[in-house]
Amino acid sequence: MICCLNPDCPNPLNSDRNKICETCGTPLVLLLRNRFQVIRVLSDEGGFGRTYLAEDVDKLNELCVIKQLAPKLPGNWALKKAMELFQKEAQRLQQLGEHTQIPTLLAYFEQDNYLYLVQQFIDGQNLAKELQLRRKGAGKNSRFYSELEVKQILLDLLPVLKFIHERGVIHRDIKPQNIIRRKKDRKLTLIDFGSSKQLSARVQTKAGTSIGSHGYCPIEQIRDGVAYPASDLFSLGATCFHLLSGTSPFKLWTENGYSWANNWREYLSYPLEDIRLEKVLDKLLKKDIQQRYASADQALNDLLSKQSSAVNSEVQNQQPSPKNYAKVKYLLIPIGFMALLGIGQLWYLQARQFATKYGASVNDTETVKTQSTGVSNLPQTNISKINIPKTKPEKFFLARTIPTNLDSVSSLAISPNGQTFASVSNNAIALWNTSGGKAFSTLKGHTQKVNAIAFNSDGNILFSASTDKTIKMWNLNVGRQIRTLGNHTDSVNTIAVSRSGTTIASGGKDKIIKLWKLQQREYVFLATLKGHSSSVTSVAISPDEKTLVSGSVDKTIKIWNLSTGKQIYTLTGHASSVASIAISPDGKTLASGSVDKTVKLWDIDNGKQIRSLDQHPKAVQSLIFSPDGKTIITGSDDRNIRIWLPKS
Repeated sequence: MICCLNPDCPNPLNSDRNKICETCGTPLVLLLRNRFQVIRVLSDEGGFGRTYLAEDVDKLNELCVIKQLAPKLPGNWALKKAMELFQKEAQRLQQLGEHTQIPTLLAYFEQDNYLYLVQQFIDGQNLAKELQLRRKGAGKNSRFYSELEVKQILLDLLPVLKFIHERGVIHRDIKPQNIIRRKKDRKLTLIDFGSSKQLSARVQTKAGTSIGSHGYCPIEQIRDGVAYPASDLFSLGATCFHLLSGTSPFKLWTENGYSWANNWREYLSYPLEDIRLEKVLDKLLKKDIQQRYASADQALNDLLSKQSSAVNSEVQNQQPSPKNYAKVKYLLIPIGFMALLGIGQLWYLQARQFATKYGASVNDTETVKTQSTGVSNLPQTNISKINIPKTKPEKFFLARTIPTNLDSVSSLAISPNGQTFASVSNNAIALWNTSGGKAFSTLKGHTQKVNAIAFNSDGNILFSASTDKTIKMWNLNVGRQIRTLGNHTDSVNTIAVSRSGTTIASGGKDKIIKLWKLQQREYVFLATLKGHSSSVTSVAISPDEKTLVSGSVDKTIKIWNLSTGKQIYTLTGHASSVASIAISPDGKTLASGSVDKTVKLWDIDNGKQIRSLDQHPKAVQSLIFSPDGKTIITGSDDRNIRIWLPKS
């Protein structure tokens, strides 16, 4: 079989007889650099290329791994940065030379406008998969890895970290997925130096991005974009904690920020018996870098040193019983955001499936055109208004209120993975960490007030609509504005992005709705929808991408057929302007917020009002559903964000 090297090819495997890929028509390469025969795809890196398994014909068909860099990134800065990181990975591997527990660099070259990095193949299973297999047969309070096994992992990897740190390299992404247990000798091998950096360099990450994995990386790396030998040691400690407890540091980080690291013992089913191991883990997991080990040697010395019986007795007396551990653990679970984040991963995976199915995302955008396609005015139909009587509301309660210190919260959006939500106040966009309720970045670029925001399906692109009559696209990986769309004749009040990322809808003070379609990696102006008698304040696209919903200052909500542009029906019931709308993830429920201080929930299929939330002291300017549709988050002119949960 011959593997197609087009990173976008959905079915890359071809017969040996083929010279052209049967799926995408790309010419097939028998040998890369006349030496490496690609066998199959190991992993897809999204917009950056692929990783392949290959054979080195110069070494008797020895297996090797080939990383391909084929980035589809908007903006010269992002492309340059990706190429720089890729080249640095090759430099780091070459700099480290040959170590029995680090993959050896075999080649680094450019061919057919793609960059390739070839390294030694490590035959084995990573610790993440190993943990997954153990979890299947473990009881509720089982230890997934024994203290002895975790101690051996430290003894295996601390010398490796000492080796790379002494050569001026920091790994920056140590976690179970990047540690492979080699089949032939059971030795642990550290892989994936793509995030590594020289000790002498300080890499300041752009707003909204960080190199490494949340939960495993220390605060200085995530917050400040800097890393030291002590940063790798924190990641190693977090990895060992994960193996001991079976609890993901990422999950704890999203729920509690870095507080989990200070209280890591409380997440264990049983207290540790090995006092030396406990002491080492405690110091590895210090949030403050000044209190953490500065070198791998220090950790090794403590791990191998003998403790006095007095110290043993003192520490043991401080340990709570297993029963108390369980009590403390459950007391730490927060309400509100836990429910939102716990199922955020499911929403993220669904969004990724849509993006894969349609073969396009905003990340693929190279240029944006605003041109008419000849269908700028789709046919309209006259639909009579439906006056819906109120039904008995279901019981909801206000679970949490978050003060923002902003003038007002005029728009909200949550990323598909649930880790970040964005809010708008005046002409600035704030990005918030959902676990701690703290803003970590601000985006500015509009010349007038920002009225609405929306994430794309990958969460890498944020769209913003403004009074300055424009829609801007922001790449959150680099923290920069990358595109501007314009076609409204007045203030753009609202914007919505379809789940697949192929359609954008915007509404404005000019009383109209504009539709934009992704065509050949470009957002092209598609159509204009007319029907509201006043300013359009909000739009939303259903998950199945068949229905468009719009709200207006004219106090009405209109339901549209997205493919034909025809109105289906109009909802009335609010006493004042409809300021915000949202559709539940299952596409069955519509929520609308109004200047009349209420949130109303509607059945989209029949247009009936099913409940009303009336506890806002001021106008409800923004609202969103959680990924499971059971939680509602609202933003109001009283400068608070509210989280609503159903009563049991």
